[in-house]
Amino acid sequence: MNLTIAEDVGTGPAARRENGGRLAAVARGETVPAEVHDALARETPALTIQRFNLWYGDAQALHDISMIVPRGKVTALVGPSGCGKSTLLRSVNRLNDLVDGVRIEGSMRIGDREIYDRAVDAIELRKRMGMVFQKSNPFPMSIYENVVYPLRIDGERNRRVLDEVCERSLRGAALWDEVKDRLQDSALGLSGGQQQRLCIARAIAAEPEMLLMDEPCSALDPIATNKIEDLIDQLRGAYTILIVTHNMQQAARTSDFTAFMYLGRLIEYGPTEAIFQKPRLIETYDYVTGRFG
Repeated sequence: MNLTIAEDVGTGPAARRENGGRLAAVARGETVPAEVHDALARETPALTIQRFNLWYGDAQALHDISMIVPRGKVTALVGPSGCGKSTLLRSVNRLNDLVDGVRIEGSMRIGDREIYDRAVDAIELRKRMGMVFQKSNPFPMSIYENVVYPLRIDGERNRRVLDEVCERSLRGAALWDEVKDRLQDSALGLSGGQQQRLCIARAIAAEPEMLLMDEPCSALDPIATNKIEDLIDQLRGAYTILIVTHNMQQAARTSDFTAFMYLGRLIEYGPTEAIFQKPRLIETYDYVTGRFG
């Protein structure tokens, strides 16, 4: 893949590396505006983030994040370890609320609904956000009960409804053909890749507004990783997907848009093809080509 720097930035790569460039400015605590590509303005937002800041105690982890997550598309968050990717992802379903000393400023909205409004029930919000973690976390129960668990806790007891949701969700997670004859077996007997797809089936069973994926393939072998990536491609359009990944090739293969973050700030955000083939910033170029990180 040939990468170039966009010509419309206005200064050359050498000039933009003077004094360490944007990343050094960020490290010094300076405010650096994000480079957001015009293509984002043509997308319908599923999630709108405006001037979002987050602190763990006295330590600020996110700085003035403003971005949209396009509806029905796959958006990847990339950047070095500790840059705030997972913190931002977990802010969407307010999992960070569970950490002592967390406080936030700014806005996150799903449609016209403010996620951090005091009237919003965080538990109900999390039910509407399908979450897939770095390590698969099937419950110690049958495959069937894992999938229908979100409906069970909402009080659904109609067996026909549960059966339909189970099959639909397992088909959606490309797992039905592999497990349809052993739905009452323990989910813990599945392979690692199957367990992760089971967790995705459980996540989509409740028909979430978004799917949040935090390094979903980091603990998987290449074959299982390929199956998860194929599944993400199949879910595109039906769901809005926000994924955190350290794997640049994975981001390039699976996402429609990519956001590059550094030390809690959004640096560049645009169509994945542009980010990986013709980024506007030398800093983005350096990161996606492996010069640092």
